[in-house]
Amino acid sequence: MIESSALEEAVAALRAGGVIAYPTEAVWGLGCDPDDEAALARLLRLKARDPAKGVILVAASIEQAAPWLEGVSEAQRATLAASWPGPTTFLVPDNGRAHALVRGDHDRVALRVSDHPLVVALCEAFGGPLVSTSANRAGEPPAMSADEVRRVFGEELDAVLEGELGGLLRPSTIRDLATGRVLRS
Repeated sequence: MIESSALEEAVAALRAGGVIAYPTEAVWGLGCDPDDEAALARLLRLKARDPAKGVILVAASIEQAAPWLEGVSEAQRATLAASWPGPTTFLVPDNGRAHALVRGDHDRVALRVSDHPLVVALCEAFGGPLVSTSANRAGEPPAMSADEVRRVFGEELDAVLEGELGGLLRPSTIRDLATGRVLRS
């Protein structure tokens, strides 16, 4: 059960340009508004992540991801619909919608539609996709609990949305939509 006041606090933090932590399918994640340049830059600084790498966007539904999917063929949409919601992140061609810090040095955007109830509720309450990147400093293992998140980031986050991990043993598979090639299994 998701505590509505905690969800409201996390959404308010996101809308105010904050960076939050929340549980995902396999590890704890950091998130922010993917259209807020200052929030994106802050999230990357917190992680000490190379901006060239880009980040994943997570959505509650294919409809939420639709602005990033304009230009994707019907066959490719069918591939997405057959896999989502679920633990597969697809690299889709950038149609100009993604911020440069989301994309990194790539011509594709990493998108996932989650089936994790808390992630879905968070994206629905926020009204769109969020950045979803593992809650850790670059080169360190991802946090597996809210306590670990707090140990790593202390007071640097604007909200920590309590909840359970989704039970997967590893982060989502990353697959190139155009080629089908698996980049992370």
